[in-house]
Amino acid sequence: MRLIKMFLAGLIGLFIFITLLSLLITAHPKVSRTVIINSEAKEKIFAQVADLENWKNWQPLFSSDSAKVLFGKITKGEDAVCDIIYNNKTTRLKIIKTDSSSVTFLLQAAGENDISNEIIFSSFPSLQQTRVDWIATIHLHWYPWEKFYAIFIDKLTGPGYEASLNSLKQFVETH
Repeated sequence: MRLIKMFLAGLIGLFIFITLLSLLITAHPKVSRTVIINSEAKEKIFAQVADLENWKNWQPLFSSDSAKVLFGKITKGEDAVCDIIYNNKTTRLKIIKTDSSSVTFLLQAAGENDISNEIIFSSFPSLQQTRVDWIATIHLHWYPWEKFYAIFIDKLTGPGYEASLNSLKQFVETH
């Protein structure tokens, strides 16, 4: 009986220690990727990102045979919405805000954490280039396992953002 009490006390202490340690980890980790596009046509890049129907030109998931994309009544600019059905899960993509230098949108899926995204455009006319930054902010709960997930989030999701940006670069530079 004494051994069981010591084991339970140790287990509770370990849980409290891990929970306190997880409080030091941010609940809003960011994943950021950047690409330089050899074109100063910022408007052309903006048109590809601000219109959800154009995402099929560069976003791999939108052109995938394994995903189904259902567009809402509005597909361009603020309040544009589409539902992406992939692996029997539906994710809603909603554009929140657009201006000449950025597009902000939200990804929401049932039972998943919301992901705020912002794609920012910066022109360098003297170099005839445009820098495109994709910043994704994941909104985690306080749970220790979610907070420790934040440590690995960049390695897990970053390559997808990078592939999308490289595809955008390739499309803009060739069309």
